[in-house]
Amino acid sequence: MASAAEDDYICPVCHEIFKAPVLLSCSHSFCKECLQQFWRTKKTQECPVCRRRFSKEEPPVNLALKNLCESFLKKRNERRSSGSEEICSLHSEKLKLFCLEDKQPVCLVCMNSQKHDNHKFRPISEVVSSYKDKLNTALKSLQEKLQHNEEMKGEFEKTVQHIKSQAEHTERQIKQQFEKLHQFLRDEEEATITALREEEEQKKQMMKEKLEEMNRHISALSHTIKDMEEMMKANDVCFLKEFPVSMERVQSSRPDPQMASGALIHVSRYLGNLPFRVWKKMQDIVQNTPVILDPNTANPCLILSDDLTSVRDNGINQPVPDNPERFDWYPCVLGSEGFNSGTHCWDVEVKESHWWILGVTSASNQRKGRDFFNTDVWSVYYDVEGLDEPCGFRVEQNLDRVRVYLDYDRGTVSFSDPVTNTHLHTLRATFTDTLFPYFWCSHSLRILAVNIQ
Repeated sequence: MASAAEDDYICPVCHEIFKAPVLLSCSHSFCKECLQQFWRTKKTQECPVCRRRFSKEEPPVNLALKNLCESFLKKRNERRSSGSEEICSLHSEKLKLFCLEDKQPVCLVCMNSQKHDNHKFRPISEVVSSYKDKLNTALKSLQEKLQHNEEMKGEFEKTVQHIKSQAEHTERQIKQQFEKLHQFLRDEEEATITALREEEEQKKQMMKEKLEEMNRHISALSHTIKDMEEMMKANDVCFLKEFPVSMERVQSSRPDPQMASGALIHVSRYLGNLPFRVWKKMQDIVQNTPVILDPNTANPCLILSDDLTSVRDNGINQPVPDNPERFDWYPCVLGSEGFNSGTHCWDVEVKESHWWILGVTSASNQRKGRDFFNTDVWSVYYDVEGLDEPCGFRVEQNLDRVRVYLDYDRGTVSFSDPVTNTHLHTLRATFTDTLFPYFWCSHSLRILAVNIQ
């Protein structure tokens, strides 16, 4: 605790001896860094004591207080180094006792004074030994805390690197996925234009044939006209003799060629609802999976597929951060989306699994340590060995696929075999927390979330 004299040199913000004190117009002084930090936090320039606004950009240095603080610190250090504090300032007697009520060293004269009447005293050496033990215990705790913080700092640095790695990997996956979509669109564009070109060639060939027919018709008409014009120039007797044949020839001319129906390009076939038709075809190559796994919850021994729909146990812990969301004991992983209302259904392929656990759990359930199965777990399992905790309803038969059906509002989780359409078990509860799908993976277990049906 600071003495009365020392209180005059204490900053009201940090409660330490002033460092580079500055003076405000309201006459209050503060450490320069303390005042600037206070202003940055409050986002307004006001006195931390009286709240009066300060308009100047830089308060002046309090040189007098600065010199006084430096002089005080110098004298205090000199007193400590010379051992002058071992003499009572009031009676010039050696300080041998420690007042347990006032928490300060005293001399024999002080002990018998009225000020210390009925106070308890101990020899200074005894109190110092006791206090040093306490301080050593506290110091050990601080050292352990420092070591823990150093270790946490290392984990934070690893997390920064993991975030960078995650972002780079995710960016590559995004580009690959969009490249597939781009390639699909390029293929569709090429196929559509190819069909257009083929129709163009067909229609042009048809019109070429029509043009050839028209040319033959024009040529025939030209010959007939020329012959008739020559006959008109013949003498009367020849004209009369040839007239019936000529008249029949003129009247029996073939009909004119007509424009064929559907001769033009079927433009609407290519442009009509083009984006919608392409989107419909795109649905055939993409799959909407109702459950996407969250890699940030996966136990370090688990490896998720790039599309986050399947998981396998690698048997070796991966170098991932021990973030609060991650399982550290059980080889489990959660779905990325939680449910707090409505009905939801997903299938899990388990045919390659030796044993498995499937179901839902609450968002608040403990993922660290071995307490996960103690509360808020609704699941079924198959042939799980070495697990003492109850983990749901046991399935006797080896299945290829399990369907999980959650009705949050009715408070039911049902499990069935979608291959044989056989009901396995239904669990009932009153749900109040957000629920997440969860999957247990052990050894070669592989879980695949597939389309809702």
